[in-house]
Parts: sequence; C-alpha cells; structure tokens
Amino acid sequence: MQWIKIFPSPEDAFGKIKPGATQLLIVHQRRICLARVNDDFYAVEDKCSHNGESLSKGKINYLGEIVCPWHGYRFQLKSGRESAERSRDLETYPIKMDDTGFYIGL
Repeated sequence: MQWIKIFPSPEDAFGKIKPGATQLLIVHQRRICLARVNDDFYAVEDKCSHNGESLSKGKINYLGEIVCPWHGYRFQLKSGRESAERSRDLETYPIKMDDTGFYIGL
C-alpha cells in the first residue's frame, strides 16, 4: 500500500472539511469521495455502484451514510456497503493522520 499525503496536517483537514461535508479528491487518477462525520474521516470511491453518479455531490445522512444524489442509494462510509444490498459495495480507502500529515492509502 502506498500512502498519499492529502493535507499537510490533520488540523488542515479538519479546517477545510466541515462535519457532514464531502470533498472530491483526484489521487493518482482515482476519483475519491472524502467525507467527514463528526471527527472521523472516510474515503470511498466517488462513483455510485448503481448508476455511476458522483457521491461527492451527495449528502451524509443522520446514520453516517453517503446518499447518492441520483437515486438515493445509501452507502455505509466505514465499510462501503450499500445499505439495502441492491448494488455492489464501494471500494474504501484507509486514512492515516499523524504529525506529518493526513494520508489516504492506495
């Protein structure tokens, strides 16, 4: 696994991405949806497995799921699992934070 630095520090990540927000990242030609739920960050592929819509355009619901803006499919951010099991699960990416930065593992 290769760790890619996304932000220079965890504080920078917390400052730029507010709770309940998502951000599209393009890392080594991969579209990744970075989501923040309270003080936790999650990274999943930015493509709904049902119809291909960008999940970074979606919303995070009260259950901590990312909701596709096209047809409302819901994915658990921690596991990538589609909540109703109607579509394949999303690829997830690990996140690591330390005093040297905020990283996503590919």
